[in-house]
Amino acid sequence: MTHTVEHAVENTVEQRRILNTAIPGPKSAELHARKNAAVSVGVSTGLPIYVERAAGGILVDIDGNQLIDFGSGIAVTTVGNAAPRVVERVQQQVADFTHTCFMVTPYAEYVEVCEALNELTPGDHDKRSALFNSGAEAVENAVKIARHATGRQAIVAFDHAYHGRTNLTMALTAKSMPYKHGFGPFANEIYRVPMAYPYRWPTGPENCADEAFDQFVSAVHAQIGEANVAAVIIEPIQGEGGFIVPPSGWLARIADWCAANDILFIADEIQSGFCRTGDWFACDYEGVVPDLITTAKGIAGGLPLAAVTGRAELMDAVHPGGLGGTYGGNPVACAAALGAIETMKAEDLPRRAREIEAIMMPRLQALAEKYPAIGEIRGRGAMLAVELVSDPVAKTPDAALAAAVNKACHAAGLVTLTAGTFGNVFRFLPPLAISDGLLNEGLDILEQAFAVAHTPPAADKQPDTD
Repeated sequence: MTHTVEHAVENTVEQRRILNTAIPGPKSAELHARKNAAVSVGVSTGLPIYVERAAGGILVDIDGNQLIDFGSGIAVTTVGNAAPRVVERVQQQVADFTHTCFMVTPYAEYVEVCEALNELTPGDHDKRSALFNSGAEAVENAVKIARHATGRQAIVAFDHAYHGRTNLTMALTAKSMPYKHGFGPFANEIYRVPMAYPYRWPTGPENCADEAFDQFVSAVHAQIGEANVAAVIIEPIQGEGGFIVPPSGWLARIADWCAANDILFIADEIQSGFCRTGDWFACDYEGVVPDLITTAKGIAGGLPLAAVTGRAELMDAVHPGGLGGTYGGNPVACAAALGAIETMKAEDLPRRAREIEAIMMPRLQALAEKYPAIGEIRGRGAMLAVELVSDPVAKTPDAALAAAVNKACHAAGLVTLTAGTFGNVFRFLPPLAISDGLLNEGLDILEQAFAVAHTPPAADKQPDTD
């Protein structure tokens, strides 16, 4: 079935790639020079084209170039940029009022978002939600709730995890550069255990599930003690770590073990949530029901909003005033979330994510057959990745190739992202509003980018002896 974006989106931005200049163009280059003079060097940019409009699967820069979007602002604009229902609700809310602080004088939009989250997140138990500004803030508050409700202190996280850039969430995050380097000391009572990473499991993927689970149980018992653990936190599909998908059944075993030991299971669905993986949440795929779930990114169509949703007795264990923040659950962001959720339901975006996977997977598999540097293809729905290696047998990470392919895609007008603990994973997060035509054109560009990245420079070629 051919998928086309909404008529309203098509009227906003024509859904086709247009290259008027080199990427980046002269106006973007000029503005980037201003950025370098005004913005901290710590805030970097992957592709310095400056966007002035966007809709569906297209970003329009200030030079008039139209680029295909395979990044969604790192899984944020899941419903597409400027999605009509989001725009309509936001415009109305801005006209009504922009802020009061829910902790001072509340408003219906906050309550409506919490009601939607309580309904949509995994499990049919009684739930409560609280709203925040960012994914890191949601994770930090989930840890606060877990510690308060259990009276325990220790938190268990996994190798290759990414949970944010605040002090506590940096402690939970595994990768040093650029997320943690030079920013310590970090919060204590954080413990790290091996992740079930089938492609890189030392004894082979067939042993990963059992051995990773056994190592997890052994490490917690020996190094922490089950009675000291408040919660185990995990991304059901790891994001920045490289879209690592654990073996089937492993996540459920971790959740069951937590329940048997009175330890809370926190699912960090900040990148994988809201239809991205072909279900409303990645946990739904195996029927895993977390005690607490953190959400952000795709929740509000591009506006800053995050949430913790969990069992009512846990969320209500915190004393009044213990959770919150001045901007948490801002009414404009809440209006955007209601519009985004309405869009996800009306357009059946979990189904659309599965359609995107059905288009992308065969193309990526064909690419892997041509290029042995693609060590593995993994992911679900519209959250897919390829891991690149210089030696398929040794599985030596090839970050240089990932960077070269990324650069070639950018030059051809395709916005792409890399990831992974070793910087060697090429990840795909197209907006679910993208058309089949743009999706296939983007994959054509990707194939060409691999060909460019594998072509040796002219100086390296052997001279013609004929």
